[in-house]
Amino acid sequence: MNRRIFLLLGAHSTLVWALAGKSLAQTVACLKSREYSLPVLPDLPNQVMPDLIGAPDDPASWPSFREMLFSWRKEMKKNSSPDSRYDRPEYAWCSSAYNCYFLMMGDRLFLDPEKGEFTVERFLEYTEKEFGRIDMVVLWHAYPRIGLDERNQFDFYREMPGGIPQLRKITDEFHRRNVKVFINYNPWDTGTRQESASDSDLLSSLIGDLDADGIFLDTLSEGNPELLEKVEAVKEGVAFESELALPAEQIPHHQMSWAQWFTDTPTPGILRNKWLERRHMQHAISRWNSDRTSDLHTAWMNGSGTMIWENVFGQWMGWNQRDKSFLRSISPIQKRYTGLFSGEGWTPLALIPEKEHLYANLWQKEGVRLWTLVNRSDRPLTGSLLCVDHHHGDQYYDLIQGKKIRPGASRGKQSLNGVIPPRGIGCFLALPPTQRGKDFRLFLASQARISQSWNLTADFPALKATRRPVAPTRAYPVTPPGMVRIDAFTGPQQRIFRVRETGCYTSTDPGFINEVYPALHHNVTLQIYEEFPPFLIDEVPVTNRMFRAFLEASGYAPANRENFLRHWNHHEIPHGKEDHPVVYVNLADARAFALWAGKRLPTEGEWQFAGQGSDRRRYPWGNHWSEGKANGGETGDTTPVRTFPEGISPSGCYDLCGNVWEMTESEYLDQRNRFCILKGGSFYQAKGSGWYFDGGPQTLDFSAKMILIAPGLDRCSSVGFRCAADLL
Repeated sequence: MNRRIFLLLGAHSTLVWALAGKSLAQTVACLKSREYSLPVLPDLPNQVMPDLIGAPDDPASWPSFREMLFSWRKEMKKNSSPDSRYDRPEYAWCSSAYNCYFLMMGDRLFLDPEKGEFTVERFLEYTEKEFGRIDMVVLWHAYPRIGLDERNQFDFYREMPGGIPQLRKITDEFHRRNVKVFINYNPWDTGTRQESASDSDLLSSLIGDLDADGIFLDTLSEGNPELLEKVEAVKEGVAFESELALPAEQIPHHQMSWAQWFTDTPTPGILRNKWLERRHMQHAISRWNSDRTSDLHTAWMNGSGTMIWENVFGQWMGWNQRDKSFLRSISPIQKRYTGLFSGEGWTPLALIPEKEHLYANLWQKEGVRLWTLVNRSDRPLTGSLLCVDHHHGDQYYDLIQGKKIRPGASRGKQSLNGVIPPRGIGCFLALPPTQRGKDFRLFLASQARISQSWNLTADFPALKATRRPVAPTRAYPVTPPGMVRIDAFTGPQQRIFRVRETGCYTSTDPGFINEVYPALHHNVTLQIYEEFPPFLIDEVPVTNRMFRAFLEASGYAPANRENFLRHWNHHEIPHGKEDHPVVYVNLADARAFALWAGKRLPTEGEWQFAGQGSDRRRYPWGNHWSEGKANGGETGDTTPVRTFPEGISPSGCYDLCGNVWEMTESEYLDQRNRFCILKGGSFYQAKGSGWYFDGGPQTLDFSAKMILIAPGLDRCSSVGFRCAADLL
């Protein structure tokens, strides 16, 4: 078939191979007869070939498919850039960095929230047990918290526990375990605190300070030349990995890229970038899928890598036991035979397997032949799986099962027998005598132990997020000054969340995010059943003056003082801000104040009912926004409480909309995440990107999920609190 037609049709493999072998005139006639519209045929740019090249279903078409692949690659290589980093020894590590772990730095597995210490050893013990070896980590830091106040993406690294010196120690610990470290770059962060230096300068400086090995290019398909040049001037061998599909012409300058949501064909397709440059590393990732076998098949059949991502911005998306079992078996083979997977001896769909829904690719070098196999069906495949040519002296091994196999004769070939579970993977090796290393027997024994430990359970490994119990206060017989009485409530409450990747309450449920993810950034309405007796709540948020009285009377000093009352001047309230809401306090600080005052924090439901009353109004004053009734951010700062008397709620509460976000006693925890529900909105709003945290005044039914990371980062310029108490 005409090559230009093939490229234009891209991954529509069924149509492509229906037209295989036809002339251009015949192809046009065929397309017209089927009522397809044929586009104008331009001089095609390099990147027209799809990111994942779909393969034909009919095995009779596989030879012409391979011929097309090899011809296209040869033509592309003629025009490729001679300036390729792959030939330089400092970048050699990239071609074997198969398993990357996307690590939320606030993950409770990695950061001890009580001690404020990073637990690298504990994290690596976990990943080795669950996934086998990991080769690199992305230290993710800011999103989805960035935009809650003015701190920028670089501040989030600087203000992690221990700051930059501690992050350098983390990097050194990973390096001692031969794990590479990537930092993250959010190019969309243009609406928070701006610095005098450029992003390129700040990133290159951070690479030098941390001795990091790469930069993950969030939301980008490629890095700009200035960034690449400045980083290389600081440290050679730093890799760049794009999140979006990397254009073909950028392969020489970017050693890695994500293969994110690449839709494969029933017959395993070919990763375009890996096909063009065998040393390029792509990490297959479909972040919201609870079944990872599609990503594993893509990685295995392309000699490429996998992105391990369990904690997706505070939403738990753990791997099932089956997929982890397969990855543990794949990884050692990939590492041992990197020379095959990054070399020139790759033959896609090299032969027709003996079983339906079984596919095999061949990798060979210096007499060694290795076949990667995948079972696309939901039933096990057993018996004769492949028939291969025999080379004199070759011995055959099942590298997944970790054992030598004795082939049988079939049609003048060697029949290789084995067992591949449903949606599973397989691997056969033909090894000449000269290639049998001394440690090969140990390698086989290790592979056998891994396969014997397989657990093929495919159930989603849910983590239960539970709300922290509310500690009761002393029971007040009457309403004390500064508080108001709120009636009991039983029934549903409407809650509105802006759909973000961090989810809402259900960090255990992949179904919610799977349903809403295609439409990020819209509002979703939930109905939450609430039941609580009458209670008391403060008329106003706790002010700087009130908090100073608490400090003087109690002598309170937090165990971790990072950013504690950061806006005060040498322990003194800034002049004129005595009656502004206190900020730069975290949940522990707020609870300490409440305990001293004989109170507690209100739950999310209590806070909302105190503002809405029985008519469930959207704002304290009614159902529509009104200028001058709340702090809308006009001054760029907090305002004294009671500044907007027309914005009072029916119950008599001030500042429930705007001014500062208010922490509630609705704190949730699972084994990996901790978060608190905020209410009310604030004066601050980061603008310029939909990825920022929700800002500005909010309706009373709006809730925001604040991922809790560490004390210094949890203390913000836009977050305060008010107290509640129990009635007799």
